[in-house]
Amino acid sequence: MDINSDPTFAKADTTALLSAAAAIRDRFWGNNVTYSRKVFVPLTNMCRDTCGYCTFVKHPSDPQARIMTPDQVLQVAKKGIQNGCKELLFSLGEKPELRYETAKISLAKLGYESMTHYLADMCALVLKETNLLPHVNAGTLSDDEIDMLKPVSASMGMMLETVSRRLTRKGMPHHSCPDKTPVQRLRTLERAGSKNVPFTTGLLIGIGETWEERIDALKAINASHLRYRHIQEVIIQNFQRKPDIAMAHHPEPYLEDMLRTIAVARIILDPEISLQAPPNLHQRHISYLKAGINDWGGISPVTIDFINPQHEWPEILKLYESCASVGFKLLERLTVYPRFISKRSEYLDPGLRKRILSMAGDDGFASEQILEAI
Repeated sequence: MDINSDPTFAKADTTALLSAAAAIRDRFWGNNVTYSRKVFVPLTNMCRDTCGYCTFVKHPSDPQARIMTPDQVLQVAKKGIQNGCKELLFSLGEKPELRYETAKISLAKLGYESMTHYLADMCALVLKETNLLPHVNAGTLSDDEIDMLKPVSASMGMMLETVSRRLTRKGMPHHSCPDKTPVQRLRTLERAGSKNVPFTTGLLIGIGETWEERIDALKAINASHLRYRHIQEVIIQNFQRKPDIAMAHHPEPYLEDMLRTIAVARIILDPEISLQAPPNLHQRHISYLKAGINDWGGISPVTIDFINPQHEWPEILKLYESCASVGFKLLERLTVYPRFISKRSEYLDPGLRKRILSMAGDDGFASEQILEAI
């Protein structure tokens, strides 16, 4: 059957889907597959949301709950520099000070009233003291917050995850999570686009969403991108069980389910949007390449994956060899993709442009390619 005869692609043959997706990827991206060598800084692990699948977030009463100090941020950043990193990714819980007095007090001790203001200053500190490019995953953002962060961050990101309002009901993974309301996530995508921010988003697969809801989420992302051309990459991330979460016994998505979702994402999304799947959450790298991805995302030689701490990063050299075995070349990119560097200068803040250009080669990828094992 014609894979486009079914608007949800649900009845399409898997082999046909993967073949169509791979052909789109090959036409636009060629045989290049990319990754970003980065260091992860979990600025705070407190959050006002309580998602049923999250192990990163700690309640303020937990001894492990914290906000990193400027000295701690720089300590991690310098380890990244020593190991050839070019990107520093700030990951953090969303606005814990709006829900918890303890978080508000901890932030006040550092001299701040809002986590976003503190994040902006930590980005500025990284730019001043290191040669790294900050990328921020700060969740939902207002217009003012984006304006505050853009001069000090090369790119931004927020996982859309899903557009399902059903998953916000009681007993569902996004219940009592104000920042996971789909309309708020979609508004952040729109704001980032209107302000020319190179932006990363994506879907979290296997948290209870239906196939049709996945399609709706992909179409929503693509519609926003077609208005502003700002989406750098879309991540298709698979849910992983962990022992200390509410969804500890929830089933993980099957491999075929992931491959079909990746393929459909490549078919639905504008081909200039990079398609990514985290390489530490599965061991089927070649299968994912055949489904149409062209990027592995951030891989760190310094820090763990704080969102999925039980899954180690792959060795770059082994990933390079896996790609080469099926005809692909692994290239290191910056946090800003080549098309934003070479043709979309309005997306680069003037204060960051010189640094970004100095780190990019003529092809827009990282001028220094490091391939030794991590």
